Amino acid sequence: MSLTARLGRGDRWDRSLVAVHRGFGVTHSWGRFGSDSEGYQAMLAASRKHTDRIWAVEGCSGIGRHVAQRLVADGETVVDVPAELSARARVFSTGQGRKSDPVDAHSVAVVALHTPGLRQVVIDGTTVALRLLVDRRDQLGCVRTEIVSRLPHLLLELVPGGAKKFLSAQQARALLNTVRPRDVVGKTRRWPACELIHELVTIDKKIKVANAELTELVASTGSRLQELHGIGASGAARLIGDIADVSRFTSRGHFASWNGTAPIVASCGDQNRHRLSRAGNRRINRVLHIMAVVRLRNDTEGRRYYRRKLAEGKTTMEAMRGLKRRLSDVVYRQMTADAKELRTGPGGQTGATLQSSAADPNPKVDTSEKSLPGPAKDHLRTPLPAAS
Repeated sequence: MSLTARLGRGDRWDRSLVAVHRGFGVTHSWGRFGSDSEGYQAMLAASRKHTDRIWAVEGCSGIGRHVAQRLVADGETVVDVPAELSARARVFSTGQGRKSDPVDAHSVAVVALHTPGLRQVVIDGTTVALRLLVDRRDQLGCVRTEIVSRLPHLLLELVPGGAKKFLSAQQARALLNTVRPRDVVGKTRRWPACELIHELVTIDKKIKVANAELTELVASTGSRLQELHGIGASGAARLIGDIADVSRFTSRGHFASWNGTAPIVASCGDQNRHRLSRAGNRRINRVLHIMAVVRLRNDTEGRRYYRRKLAEGKTTMEAMRGLKRRLSDVVYRQMTADAKELRTGPGGQTGATLQSSAADPNPKVDTSEKSLPGPAKDHLRTPLPAAS
């Protein structure tokens, strides 16, 4: 049987217990429990009358993550039901798809019982820490970009001819030291520029610390993603944190469909063509885009592939999309090899199973999963020349 926990808005849980027996009909029980410890214990007590139970929680990567983690910590078996699957079940119910708490709970339970391959929730581990750190690193990068873009506008009013874009803190400080206005307006303009430079120095220090933490944590997982040319500590952390268990993808085409690099079939009649997919995990898509840009800047197989596509008459955007599709296969193969090595190799670390309950829902994206022809070859990071 399946017990479903559905969370409502506010400080209370709207929870329907739906016991669904295969071939024996459906029974319902309803209750409302507070989100505090007493309400949670009362919810557990109400569910213990069902001995053979599995909890189906909708949206374990979002609002349902907290209750799912508490249930797993108490020894309960929990599966993650994606919201789109329960919505489909609700549409095909007899209630004309109308949304209510009992109908939602019933839809989640039906999906949990009749959908194979739903991800079982496990206790949060290293992947959650990686995701938190890389989110923090991305926020620091956005703040730094904003500061760097504001500095030239302020310096334009102080320095004759203005200043170049993308100044470092040292360059901006040296340029500002050449200006000593004596009027009130000039002093007022110089003060915000000094404040921005100070903020830039602080942000740079925080980014340096965040990069060191990410590098150390990625190394502790045993992943070799950073050996791939174009992936640094931040990109590797994003891949491990968001993907978690790579075995949930049945093929490289499935993985490409999930990250948005697989093209969508847009053929009509005799015209055979594909178009860009705007679905999928855009954060992973961004990592693959950065990986492609880095490879284009260096003498790599990726650059040669890109130039071959241009020679075939492809546009620059089409060639870039083709390159990203190949790099998706490279990342998938590397993560699969890493996961296999962690499972079978000696010295595996506890907590580095590359599984997390807070990953994205089941990767069922409505795009083409057909892999493009031709193998994808990985290219290890180009070694830097030794310093003279």
